[in-house]
Amino acid sequence: MRRRAGLGAIQKQKLEQEKYKDKGNEIQENQFEQITKQLEFFKVNLEEFASKHKNEIKKNPEFRRQFQEMCASIGVDPLSSGKGFWSVLGIGDFYYELAIQVVEVCLATNDKNGGLISLEELRERLIKARGKRKEHQEISKDDLLRASQKLRIFGSGFNVIPYGKGKYMIQSVPGELSMDHSAILTQASASNRAYVTVSFLKQELNWERERSENALDHLVNQGLAWIDLQDVHEKRYYFPSLFNECVNTS
Repeated sequence: MRRRAGLGAIQKQKLEQEKYKDKGNEIQENQFEQITKQLEFFKVNLEEFASKHKNEIKKNPEFRRQFQEMCASIGVDPLSSGKGFWSVLGIGDFYYELAIQVVEVCLATNDKNGGLISLEELRERLIKARGKRKEHQEISKDDLLRASQKLRIFGSGFNVIPYGKGKYMIQSVPGELSMDHSAILTQASASNRAYVTVSFLKQELNWERERSENALDHLVNQGLAWIDLQDVHEKRYYFPSLFNECVNTS
């Protein structure tokens, strides 16, 4: 007959478990402390690097992008820091000013594109509006994406919508676009015609007519697409937000 463990053995086992638990907590605390010190060390070095290359960060968009990635790797967001060293660097001010200019361009073009503008067209309009004055920093697509993403604080009124490889739209009117809507924009851009038809979506995406018409009708109702009835065979759905892109690539 197997003997049951005595009270002393049970207490000894509990003490050992508590000892292992305490040791585990101690190891975790030590690791956390070491990581915290390493991050603080990286942050100090990052500040020294930024101070040394301040002018290049401001003037060179590619260098600025790489610097942002360095910041993100250690959990530092210079755009959200309004005090101390980062405010002296002035990066946050640059992006907030750029965000305001993005809003101005979007509002000025809403009646033409229904509140949907490609990142490329947005950049061209901003460069033209800013002029060639020396005090204006060069802006890249990455800069515009970062500035536009700050506008999400206004809710669904401003969204960054990816379509195709490395392409983005800025939506400046309330409303959500589904994956189907993004797929349609991708096809309209890929065809370099700025329009699609139901039969074209059937051919490229293998969609049923009802699915295509539902998605296209929503885009038309939102003012993001125009219907062309001149083709005797079927309707064409044009996207004014893609006109500039397709003209430049044709």
